[in-house]
Amino acid sequence: MEIKKIKNNNTTFTNAGTIGLGLRAASKICSIQEGGAGLSNIRFIQDNATGLVPKAVCARSKAELAENSFLEFSESVLVYYCPALLGEKIFRKGFSRKLPQNLKQKVSIPAKDLLKNNNSLENKKLMPVKAALALGGFAIPLIEYTLNYAKNIMTLKMFKQADFENIANLNKTKNEDKTQFDKVEKSAKKHIKLAGGIYAGCLAFASLLLSKGEKSKALQNLSELIVAPGTKLFKNNSKARNFFDKFLSLDFANDKGKLSLSRGQLTSCVLVGGAGYFGSSKDRGKQNYLETLSRYPIVGFYIIYGNELLEKGFKKFLYNTGKCKDVLNEKLEVPRFDELKEYSKKFGENADVMYKKMLKQKVLIAGVPLVFGIGVIGFFITKSANLFTKFRYNKENQNKTK
Repeated sequence: MEIKKIKNNNTTFTNAGTIGLGLRAASKICSIQEGGAGLSNIRFIQDNATGLVPKAVCARSKAELAENSFLEFSESVLVYYCPALLGEKIFRKGFSRKLPQNLKQKVSIPAKDLLKNNNSLENKKLMPVKAALALGGFAIPLIEYTLNYAKNIMTLKMFKQADFENIANLNKTKNEDKTQFDKVEKSAKKHIKLAGGIYAGCLAFASLLLSKGEKSKALQNLSELIVAPGTKLFKNNSKARNFFDKFLSLDFANDKGKLSLSRGQLTSCVLVGGAGYFGSSKDRGKQNYLETLSRYPIVGFYIIYGNELLEKGFKKFLYNTGKCKDVLNEKLEVPRFDELKEYSKKFGENADVMYKKMLKQKVLIAGVPLVFGIGVIGFFITKSANLFTKFRYNKENQNKTK
């Protein structure tokens, strides 16, 4: 089966009358990841489905419910929608104002692609601007870092609790240590100020790049390292080059000429935000730290890769077992939702029947990994982490009483 590209960014179901409500709803949900802002939209849904909902359902106290709801939702909005807001709406016009008009349009092109074109005159002007934009966008992971400490302060103020054993309803006496209370508050304020200082440094360096970057070889090299680390460091190793450019570049992605969330920015949020997770949890006691340690690496990996690995493995399984042959080819390629109607027309009078059949297959391919991720990464990881924490706490208390 040959997969042809059809330029249509709107997913519509023109024979909706013959498609059940359940299939229509499932199709709409699965098709979100194929929209223009697909990475942001589908990750927002995945993050809330695998983070907010399970943590809310499995919350062990009102304090934990409040802080998890605040943290998970604010993180999702911050990470998945603010990069485009910062890059496109706030920084792009100001940072690129000195560029010639023809180069202003190229600011959204990924740095690795610009470097491949090997136009040194253009790149001398563009790379510092793109690196400055990346540094401006670094506010996102830094704010995520601070949210973990802001969550601690919120719980202190609203529920007068600093000890995780009380927050997680492990300790039924609910006694609070004033020393730990003060320690958590001071640490939170210190790290929030630290993040602010780091971002001030990012903006200062961005200003330096904008003012001196075009004429400085050293700043040119640093700019390329920020926005295209793989291309800069691994010229003769395509695997390493592609990996670093995809997951460690701070460059924005290109969404039809507009700046949007990239995979590298998402990775930076997981790594920098993870430092905040571990630091803020350590302040509240051993059990909080160990629970974060048992859960975050798995969840962080899932956030970066989403359900892509699951979907790839599921496609391979379906192809090897001869399933979904109407939409799945030997290269494991699947038509977009907005292409299915066009494919179904070749069946003539049976077009509507085939369209519905292909739609079901497409939903199966995209939906099963998504549901699996929600069930396993979401509820199973959250619930098992809670149970292991309770088990450790009870075991430690038993050992103390012996």
